[in-house]
Amino acid sequence: MKRVTLGGSDIEVSQICLGTMTFGNQTDEEQAHRQMDMSLDAGMTFMDCAEMYPVNPVRAETVGISEEVIGRWLARTGNRDRVEIATKVTGPSQMVRDGKPFDGDTIRQTIDASLRRMQTDHIDLYQLHWPVRGSYGFRQNWNFDPSAQDKSRTLDHMADVLDALAEGVRSGKLRGVGLSNESAWGLTRWCDVADAKGGPRMAAIQNEYSPLYRLYDTDLAEAAVNEDITLLSYSPLAAGLLTGKYADGAMPEGSRAAVDKATGGQGNLGGRKTRRGLKAAAAYGALAAEHGWDVVHMVIAWQLTRPFKVVPIIGATTTDQLAHLIEGLDRELPEDLVRGIDRLHRTYALPY
Repeated sequence: MKRVTLGGSDIEVSQICLGTMTFGNQTDEEQAHRQMDMSLDAGMTFMDCAEMYPVNPVRAETVGISEEVIGRWLARTGNRDRVEIATKVTGPSQMVRDGKPFDGDTIRQTIDASLRRMQTDHIDLYQLHWPVRGSYGFRQNWNFDPSAQDKSRTLDHMADVLDALAEGVRSGKLRGVGLSNESAWGLTRWCDVADAKGGPRMAAIQNEYSPLYRLYDTDLAEAAVNEDITLLSYSPLAAGLLTGKYADGAMPEGSRAAVDKATGGQGNLGGRKTRRGLKAAAAYGALAAEHGWDVVHMVIAWQLTRPFKVVPIIGATTTDQLAHLIEGLDRELPEDLVRGIDRLHRTYALPY
């Protein structure tokens, strides 16, 4: 598998990343370890986690379990020097630290906690899961209100957090740092403050990105290109919506939507499973079939055609799903199919 460098850092990773957010919940430890074995065999050495994982649902009592699953795999296999591990500190959440925002002191503690859980002495990429001032991610874009933000307080917070991240880098605990669910303004300010303080500079930004959710394409893409930051795109299959498995009202047993509904959620894939979203997913599936492509393979290959640095994060509940994803990772998308995706985007822009 091709290897790329994250932003302006010296961190080299595989061009596709394995997501681990179901490890220890929907994906039991045996299957999780098998997925990491399969990924490594395929040359996919980059793996992404977070202190709050597993998800679907997120529960206070399960926080950190996905990191622990990774840690036991690393201890058992001795593969630490063959992989790149990313993880994240949680933004304000009732499930972690009773909703308390993170600051520099919190960061110092959470770095050490993640290192312990993953049984390693360093983290390749340490990310801020979402900003403490608020975010328009997770469907909050429909009523996003930044009017209560305080620029001076935000910049002071950034300086404080960057001091802690710089300590992590100097001590060898962190190789690089990144953002997640950030805006163009936030990304640029993090870079400005880092430049003023002498670093560390953000190497990556992990935001949602798929043919159905392309908010990144304009201001964020411009900011990332000019600041030399790589997009780590999560939910490239729109949480499974683009696979077509929810077509015609289907609710497959064990699927993310079914599990969410069974545990008290709405079963709407975090707001993605809308009437327009289902219609758009069907259109992308038909386009793929017309060109002789599996829609899953088409969607991942399309990400690599974008005019900015991007590393898609693929996740699977089962090893069979991961095997299917891996089968299509070495294919290049023909130009006529890329144009077809662009045409559908105009028809089904932002369907959720």
